[in-house]
Amino acid sequence: MVNKIIKKKIVKTSKNGITKDMTFAEILEKHPEAGNILFESGLHCIGCGGAIYETLEQGCMMHGFSKKQIDDLVKRLNGGKGK
Repeated sequence: MVNKIIKKKIVKTSKNGITKDMTFAEILEKHPEAGNILFESGLHCIGCGGAIYETLEQGCMMHGFSKKQIDDLVKRLNGGKGK
């Protein structure tokens, strides 16, 4: 893991993994297989024009996800056992 300072906060990122700070467009460009998990999770933002600018975290929050649900989704997108 690499620590990265973004807007005066430390965000843990992985060189090849998906993070909540990535836009939907970035996620789908680097990990097209993630589209199915996003869609199944109720995030139909994939085809939305805002997907270019909106981060995974922002999209999840707009759809009522809790911080835990967002973290679980990120784990699932990275092949972990998130719910």
